[in-house]
Amino acid sequence: MFAGLPELGISNGEDLKETLTNCTEPLKAIDQFQMENGILLPTLQSALPFLDLHGTPRLEFHQSVFDELREKLMERVAIIAEGKDEDRYRKLEELLEKSFPLVKMPSIQPVVMQVLKHLPKVPEKKLKMVMADKELYKVCAVEVKRQIWQDNQALFGDEVSPLLKQYIVEKEAALFSSDLSILHNFFSPSPKTRRQGEVVLKLTQMIGKNVKLYDMVLQFLRTLFLRTRNVHYCTLRAELLMSLHDLDISEICSVDPCHKDSPDLMLLLRMLSLGQGAWDMIDSQVFKEPRWDLEVVTRFLPAMMSVVVDDHTFTVEQKLPSEEKSSMSYPTTLPDSFNRYLQENRVASEMGLYYVLHIAKLRNKNALQRLLPALMDTYNDMAFGDIFLHLLTGHLTLLSDEFGSEEFCSVVFDGFLLTSFSSKENVHRHTLRMLLHLHHKVLPSYMETLMKTLEPPKQCSEPLKELYSQLTEKLEAQKKSPPPPDETPSLDLGLHPVTVPTTTSTPTTPL
Repeated sequence: MFAGLPELGISNGEDLKETLTNCTEPLKAIDQFQMENGILLPTLQSALPFLDLHGTPRLEFHQSVFDELREKLMERVAIIAEGKDEDRYRKLEELLEKSFPLVKMPSIQPVVMQVLKHLPKVPEKKLKMVMADKELYKVCAVEVKRQIWQDNQALFGDEVSPLLKQYIVEKEAALFSSDLSILHNFFSPSPKTRRQGEVVLKLTQMIGKNVKLYDMVLQFLRTLFLRTRNVHYCTLRAELLMSLHDLDISEICSVDPCHKDSPDLMLLLRMLSLGQGAWDMIDSQVFKEPRWDLEVVTRFLPAMMSVVVDDHTFTVEQKLPSEEKSSMSYPTTLPDSFNRYLQENRVASEMGLYYVLHIAKLRNKNALQRLLPALMDTYNDMAFGDIFLHLLTGHLTLLSDEFGSEEFCSVVFDGFLLTSFSSKENVHRHTLRMLLHLHHKVLPSYMETLMKTLEPPKQCSEPLKELYSQLTEKLEAQKKSPPPPDETPSLDLGLHPVTVPTTTSTPTTPL
């Protein structure tokens, strides 16, 4: 228990035993031993008898002082390590040399472990001694273990292997859970929740900022995936990287190719930002590339991709045989970050608008109904610009048949176009332009309401009045025109009708 004291010149139990065995006056020998090995504070000697009078054992007093000093020393070690003194690590190494012989002493061990924990590079000899002793290895901090693991792949593998097995067991348990629900399934937890699972957090802690250990874990995962073809190892690889991303471990994230968004994408985003910032540069006469929000890549694009995935998932599900379909309905809400960036960021807003044009061109009614209301509030009202409205209204003609639905009309008009037409004449004009082509497809009752709403105010431009007049004329002509012919196919064989006389008469033409 007191191994190592003689090496530091401090008497231990064996020394006391030898003293008492060879002395002639044991009480004097004990007093002498206490004086030499007690707290070396002269003023304390006269106070100790008072403790004796109160029945406080000397051991209890010394133990309390020892505990207090140990805590102060451990705090001091942390302060030195976190300071900016250039000699801080040399001081800690000196303290390690003095204290390491007592590492097996339970009362001193926490101090030694504290010093080891705060040394970025523990001397090789000490590391080997810790690694060779199972008890020491077990209690040392993860910061010390990392230094051991990086040169001992087999030992690190022994530590990581149970965690990898646990992860697979948890995933299998989730897949075969007796809880069968559409609302709560394997993919219900959000990505952030999944990467805060026990195994991922433990692995993240074990790796810290050590690139070598991270590479080892990836090597284990690749080997296991190739051997088992179990996709859960791929999921763990992604969750581990994103967990390190959440902790801003740039030492690892910056070198992992999977963490880097595409150079082509980054170039295009920079070019878009540059183009959008042209007037700012002209006005300020500062001709530098504008700084753009990196969260457009880390927050907005993932949110937009989640919208794409929702749409694709629904489309695939609808193609399944009827017996395999679920009662899944198309999502109606959007990620908060998607809406926020449309409102606050110029680059994100531009990308969001062109994505809406893309889905309109694909005649994707569900996605349009989900996204159009979000365009009511975009950065600098970009959604109500002439170029976008020109393209959008043109693309909407591809979905002309959908305008027979009050739900679709409500989204296009009430949810988007009519929210700003009264304050923006250009929106008014683009809405009328579109209706000139689609009025016959719009639900008649809804069209009647639209005409009342879109009636030009007294103070408006001539082109707007002209457009409304054209639309009114078309609607009037539509009312007067005969109903469309019956869809039943005629039996016209190409013969012309012949008039057959009903009475006898002299032919008017020669036979």
